[in-house]
Amino acid sequence: MNMPLILIVGLPCTGKTSRAKEIQTFLVENFNRNVHIVSENDIIRSKNLNKNAVYNDSQKEKELRGILKSETLRLLDTENVVILDSGNYIKGYRYELYCASKNSKTTQLTVECLVSKEESWKWNEQRSPSEKYSKEIFEALHLRYEPPDSRNRWDSPLIYLQQKDNLDGKAVSDALFHRRPPPPNQSTQSAPLSSADFLYELDRITQDIVTGILAAKKLGFEGNVKIPGYETCTLESLPPSLTAAQLARYRRQFLNYSKLHPPASQTESANKLAQLFVQFLNS
Repeated sequence: MNMPLILIVGLPCTGKTSRAKEIQTFLVENFNRNVHIVSENDIIRSKNLNKNAVYNDSQKEKELRGILKSETLRLLDTENVVILDSGNYIKGYRYELYCASKNSKTTQLTVECLVSKEESWKWNEQRSPSEKYSKEIFEALHLRYEPPDSRNRWDSPLIYLQQKDNLDGKAVSDALFHRRPPPPNQSTQSAPLSSADFLYELDRITQDIVTGILAAKKLGFEGNVKIPGYETCTLESLPPSLTAAQLARYRRQFLNYSKLHPPASQTESANKLAQLFVQFLNS
């Protein structure tokens, strides 16, 4: 079984990073686990992005979420606990992560950090200029926020942490290590493709992968890129010189080859076709 995934959820300046590090320390010291934090702030800094510009542009924000998801799923294996330290404020995005972790047969825990709006704005004002949210973006994120709800299976189990709360280590460990992960079902496993759908699906899947690679390239990633939506597929390298035109050409080559040499069974799953295309790109 793969190791658990922890989603940190919260509005701006609510102590999400501090809580992520607190949980990491608890798991390392008490359970001797390898714990990786995938940090939105670290990615924004490493790519020299402006967080206000990112959250003011829906496409840039979507690309950032795709990178966070790819990096999170890349680290999910039998050795690691992964903590995703980000706002994770969109219900549909949390559902995507739930489906991915469910498909990986791992448990998942949601931790919501709660601080009053007035207090979080004070914390924001104490940050360095490059780390601050503008008033406009701060207010916009409050309006967009879709709080987790324990009645939703993708948000459950859910732990609330207010500003002065001590971390309930037992609740965390019980949620992660003392329950069975939900079994994959039809909503999280790829259905086989029918022969009639083969070319259409091949075209769609390869275009999805090209789009994901270009999004990763735009954010400056260069290697070991997980493809959003096809978590078993990893691009081994992403040369800075790679262009959209080159990817389009490689895609056409793969489509032409697949039409001339289709798989013996055209009922391959979407993930299998995706793996074949990524292997083609890697080679």
